[in-house]
Amino acid sequence: MSRYFGPLRQLGFVVNDIDSALKHWIDVVGVGPFFFVEDQPLNDFVFRGKSSAPRFSVALAHSGGAQIELIQQHNDEPSAFREFADRGLEGLQHVAYWTTDFDRHMEESKNRGLVELQSGRSGSGAPDERFVYYEDGPYPGTVIEISEVSGRKGDLFRAVEAASKEWDGSNPIRDMRKVL
Repeated sequence: MSRYFGPLRQLGFVVNDIDSALKHWIDVVGVGPFFFVEDQPLNDFVFRGKSSAPRFSVALAHSGGAQIELIQQHNDEPSAFREFADRGLEGLQHVAYWTTDFDRHMEESKNRGLVELQSGRSGSGAPDERFVYYEDGPYPGTVIEISEVSGRKGDLFRAVEAASKEWDGSNPIRDMRKVL
């Protein structure tokens, strides 16, 4: 557990082929069900201080206390995901911590000298769906995300976790938009 952010809640993997990655996680690792959206909604997205409009697919599943997030970016707009892939990397890109006290975590991170990489609002774009990613430094795969889990995004994350607890292997890929 992080003494700054609490328990690690998500492992975010940037992949070149989300269909292949889903197959691997479902058939080889046995994790599921995955909740998939072809075009993840973003609002007020900023990368390295400038507005950007990345388009990407996302799939979410849960294993124990950790959410698995698969991300495939489909355009060349600047983002942490595009930057990671452009470095020739694929795999673990970030770890995420969840909070209902986003402003406090932002202030603490700033006071500790973390450098903001990207930020915005996900899902419906509600005021309580903010996220921020901080630079990883010399260690690929260690970008830190702080994700606000109030409102609908929190409900979605809880539904994904609940579905994993009773999953029997059936219906392994589900439409994320139909969860709530």
